[in-house]
Amino acid sequence: MSRVAKNPVVLPSGVTVDVKDQLVSVKGGKGSLQQEVHSAVEVKVEDNQIVFTQKEGADNANALAGTMRSLVNNMVQGVANGFEKKLQLVGVGYRAKAAGKSLDLTLGFSHPVIFDIPEGITIETPTNTEVIVKGVDKQLVGQVAANIRAYRPPEPYKGKGVKYADEVIRRKEAKKK
Repeated sequence: MSRVAKNPVVLPSGVTVDVKDQLVSVKGGKGSLQQEVHSAVEVKVEDNQIVFTQKEGADNANALAGTMRSLVNNMVQGVANGFEKKLQLVGVGYRAKAAGKSLDLTLGFSHPVIFDIPEGITIETPTNTEVIVKGVDKQLVGQVAANIRAYRPPEPYKGKGVKYADEVIRRKEAKKK
């Protein structure tokens, strides 16, 4: 069995889990999430822990058990604590401003970029060069941050663009004649 799947998911206080057939529902202080579990994986809730086992005779059940355990663990962490990604805007005149259900970005184009914030995500702009993406769903938070970064990824010569706060940009030397 997968080393990841052998570890049970421990439920923190205030988080409840409901398993019906192959649908796992997790509710906590920050919200609620649902995940369909693959048919080759069996899920049980035993004294404040979620245990994943593989069903006999299923192909790839070993890997799927570990994957499902990781997805459910991310759900539990999300409804308990939430997830966040920090982005930085590097460049002269690059600005961001959260306004209602949209994020207004000025990224050096001839037009402003307006990003519509999806449901379940909150975006904060503490300064005009910082963007913080918060949410319960880890995958959605990462995807929204990647979509914002994709408007102007950092370039290797001056490092201008939208980058993750912990991202290291490998700089290139200027081109020689």
